[in-house]
Amino acid sequence: MPDTQSLIFKSLSDPTRRAIFEQLCREGEQTVGFLTSGAGISQPAVSKHLGVLKRAGLVRDRQEGRLTHYCADPAALAPILDWTREMAGFWEARFDKLEDLLKRMDQ
Repeated sequence: MPDTQSLIFKSLSDPTRRAIFEQLCREGEQTVGFLTSGAGISQPAVSKHLGVLKRAGLVRDRQEGRLTHYCADPAALAPILDWTREMAGFWEARFDKLEDLLKRMDQ
């Protein structure tokens, strides 16, 4: 079973899923019908994308009668933010070492 970080990256690697997630982040809670109207793809395709986002923990749903409402859970991006900070620290350290080496070579 893939780890949470991998699920999030894989889920957001698809441009349609990324657009759906971004729309939910910007616009707030929406129904599948509303998401379909702006997605340019069929309702079953939107539902499939929402299922992938839901399994990754990026969206939540709630039933209200016959309608399902979806909302983004931006807090689910925490593993990606942690990874990004780790990578930034890694590269900053590498660039500092390179800068030191270049300074020594100039002397």
